[in-house]
Amino acid sequence: MVAMAAGADGITMHLREDRRHIRDTDIERLMATGTRLNFEMAATEEMVTIATRLRPAAACLVPERRAEVTTEGGLDAAGQFASLAPLVARLRDAGARVSLFLDPDPAQLDAAQRLGAEVVELHTGAYAEGMPGALDRLMAGARHLESLGLECHAGHGLSDTNLPPILALPRLMEVNIGHWLIGQAIFDGLAPTIRRLRTILDGNPPASGS
Repeated sequence: MVAMAAGADGITMHLREDRRHIRDTDIERLMATGTRLNFEMAATEEMVTIATRLRPAAACLVPERRAEVTTEGGLDAAGQFASLAPLVARLRDAGARVSLFLDPDPAQLDAAQRLGAEVVELHTGAYAEGMPGALDRLMAGARHLESLGLECHAGHGLSDTNLPPILALPRLMEVNIGHWLIGQAIFDGLAPTIRRLRTILDGNPPASGS
């Protein structure tokens, strides 16, 4: 695979209810290659049933609804605790490392720990849009996750230009970048775009303009 050969650590499969991004058969074919897969999916019975059957390495629950073009906010882990708890448990029993896509709100992060999630992916949308104080809130959220013993990931709206400050989040273990990467790949190619991100992640940002 081009992405893995260029330095990607894994592939996120965005399985939607209407299958607008990928089909079940596409996932099955990719899983057969042994690629590390992360399912980004709605917290619904249908999606969890698919994940428990296919058994990906990781599963990230996000607040998707059929009519949404993209996910614009974090999951309400605190408000939906009762409905999320059995889904998280089933995913964990299937061997998936469960992540919740959350805003950096302490109440939501506390709920993730109580639910048994091992990872929280912090929603970086407000930061990507330049909202005042957004980076500080992400920093505080990452520190709170560290105190809870949860792994910190980050994603949404990230690119090569706004990524470096995010890499300073305490104990950040993973970033998920899809929309910018694929858009930039139209101009530069998939492998060069991934390699560009890889240099930034490895602490060697390319020279300005490269």
